Amino acid sequence: MFPEQYHVGLVVEDLALRQVLHTSLKTTGFDLREVCTEEEALAAAAENRYDVVLLDFNLPGSGGVEVCRRLRLLSPRLGIVMISAAQDPEEHVRALEAGADDVVTAPFRFREMVARLSAVLRRAHVEGLSKAGVLRAGNLKVDVERRMFWRAAQPVHLSPKEFDLLVVFMKNQGVPLTHLRLHRAVWGPDARSNPAYLRSYVKALRQKIEEDPANPQYILTEPWVGYVFQDPLGPELSYRSTENGFA
Repeated sequence: MFPEQYHVGLVVEDLALRQVLHTSLKTTGFDLREVCTEEEALAAAAENRYDVVLLDFNLPGSGGVEVCRRLRLLSPRLGIVMISAAQDPEEHVRALEAGADDVVTAPFRFREMVARLSAVLRRAHVEGLSKAGVLRAGNLKVDVERRMFWRAAQPVHLSPKEFDLLVVFMKNQGVPLTHLRLHRAVWGPDARSNPAYLRSYVKALRQKIEEDPANPQYILTEPWVGYVFQDPLGPELSYRSTENGFA
């Protein structure tokens, strides 16, 4: 399913889980590399060995969330998917704010894990394409350099912040984004989370990019977290929910 060049690091303390993931993901064409300590993970990331890392919340030492934060500082484009045994939304938000691209709650279905890894790898692919200055999803097109936006080949005016917000969404397709992460990406690193303020911008943006803003296809609410952007013409991520939640 995936070519050999995708290198996945398994940073998981539990041997049984690590073996299951290794056996299952190897059959899809991923190149798996296993480490089980914080020090090994950071050393491997520093050598740019991975495209994406599966990271256990319950690592010994400083813990998975702190390791995630350090991995993100070492490698800004590294994909990070954390594995949690808890259904605690606050714990998941902490991971996302530390730099994780996604969080999977165990036990999980293998197809769900593959779908989430796929979404993170697509994000890296989209970021690579964005170097050419053009982003596309569905019938949307953004010229980043010229700050122009088209929907169904028709130019549409966006305010400066609406444009910046859309670019952040389109560069992170399939990746859940917290309110805080969106605020800092658009309004600066010192911005504080303000869900109501952000919600007003998302509502305005949906009016301009969605066929039916009341039933969005691009910008979906990610319950208890924030939002996720998807390409309605791309592979469906069936685990995503559009039910109202924290956002």
